[in-house]
Amino acid sequence: MTIRHAILGLLAQHPRHGYELRAAFEALVGGDDVWDVKPAQIYTTLARLEESGLIVQDGVEQAGGPEKHIYSLSPSGQEELERWYLSGIPEDHQHDEFFVKLMLSIGEKSIDSRQVIQVQRSLIYQDLHQLTGQRNNTNPRTELAQIFLLDKAIMHLEADLRWLDMIDSRLEEIQKQPMPEPEQKQRGRPRKNPSLN
Repeated sequence: MTIRHAILGLLAQHPRHGYELRAAFEALVGGDDVWDVKPAQIYTTLARLEESGLIVQDGVEQAGGPEKHIYSLSPSGQEELERWYLSGIPEDHQHDEFFVKLMLSIGEKSIDSRQVIQVQRSLIYQDLHQLTGQRNNTNPRTELAQIFLLDKAIMHLEADLRWLDMIDSRLEEIQKQPMPEPEQKQRGRPRKNPSLN
């Protein structure tokens, strides 16, 4: 998800200033330890959204401190938000840092690939324990949406554990196969075809 669409969605609820947007986003996702958005990112995104005509300044608030610019959604911003709501969100499952690490470890004679798998498995179990505890301490009467988000994260971790078990059980087969190599390309200029002369 882009922060720009989150900001548009929050402004669709009611006009807000940058600090309020950051606080509302963090409350929505379950805190800054889940998804930390820096103030600079909020203000940069606000400037870009205003420049694009998707939001407008609705006024300025000043209560003894610095000026706070209040923003609201423009009609173009509402259209953009509706397009986003009605489009799917692609998941990018193939950009996996652990997979790259594991494949490189297989080619490295001084590294035990099974140990690489075990270290990753331990990390996933720690994450699973932490998320399960967090889920169990979440109130289903007031935070059901947060429970569903935690359930999704837990299910992803459980799937990662099953995948690691599968890789571990077939590691010797993988090690016997050649490492992927780029296709060889000819260097220099292509040769002239004598039949064309």
